[in-house]
Amino acid sequence: MRWDGQRIDRSAPATLFGDDVVVRTFDTPHFRGITFYEVRARRVLNQVPKASAVPFRWTINPYRGCSHACVYCFARNTHTYLEFDAGKDFDTQIVVKINAAERLRHELAEPKWGGEHVAMGTNVDCYQRAEGRYRLMPGILAALRDAANPYSILTKGTLILRDLELLRQSKAVTDVSVNVSVGLLEQELWRAVEPGTPSPGRRLRVVRELGAAGLPCGVLMAPILPFLTDRPEQLDAAVREIAAAGARSVTPLVLHLRPGAREWYLAWLRRAHPELLADYRVLYAGGSYAQRSYQEAIRDYVTERAAHYGLARAGSGEVREVRTPAPPPRREPTQLSLL
Repeated sequence: MRWDGQRIDRSAPATLFGDDVVVRTFDTPHFRGITFYEVRARRVLNQVPKASAVPFRWTINPYRGCSHACVYCFARNTHTYLEFDAGKDFDTQIVVKINAAERLRHELAEPKWGGEHVAMGTNVDCYQRAEGRYRLMPGILAALRDAANPYSILTKGTLILRDLELLRQSKAVTDVSVNVSVGLLEQELWRAVEPGTPSPGRRLRVVRELGAAGLPCGVLMAPILPFLTDRPEQLDAAVREIAAAGARSVTPLVLHLRPGAREWYLAWLRRAHPELLADYRVLYAGGSYAQRSYQEAIRDYVTERAAHYGLARAGSGEVREVRTPAPPPRREPTQLSLL
């Protein structure tokens, strides 16, 4: 592997990573300002806590931290477990599990492993920018293919197309599903809230190319940002473009603001849209999630638009007819502050 403009620091403190961590920086435009911590993981199959509401029990996260730098990312607080902060460090201090494929083969071969579904991209994106250099995913996918182990991938990255043949081979022997995250279409807002990601248009092309290759792809329409991307005409336009890309389904998810993400996102909101802070205080008065009535209105509206454009709702092969509600109207701002 060729590393242009690299600097290797073997003396950097790494209290959580052990003595064999390699710390790299690169003086190249795509990686300037980012530090990579190359570590050797003890295990890569992570069991999801039983209390979690997610529909899977096992995940693989070959990276910790994410250069996508999405201001709303719910995974930000996990970086504090590594003695980094949930803000800038999450975007620029990236942990790379360089032995992920090797460890995965070992773990899949263990007698106690039951061949359960493995989800990837559920914490940070496994096809973030660093994957172009480290190339961890081909080895991971090959290991899962060889074990005929079912898996799913969620990504905002276009680099998944590099591994198209591995995905095809896996699909021939086991259950494979891919979803791409596209929550908004507006270029200016995309650059503000998802500065390190491929554009929404490029992601929709990924959906189209995966479908053309025999790998129907769903779209996670997430997050829908209250009072920024929730107008009926915005939601309709997004669903229309998702349907035109050939998505097999669309799943809307309203922004949730867990600790870590909440502080970082609201700091951005205070700078960019201070007039909305009071609205957010009301909508998220119950904690990390928007009011249930708001979430239901968004879900029903997107479901109706999906039916209109011939898209299935998530988890179903059929569309359904529902009423056509409009998302809740914006409240008049008050003088209360979220922060």
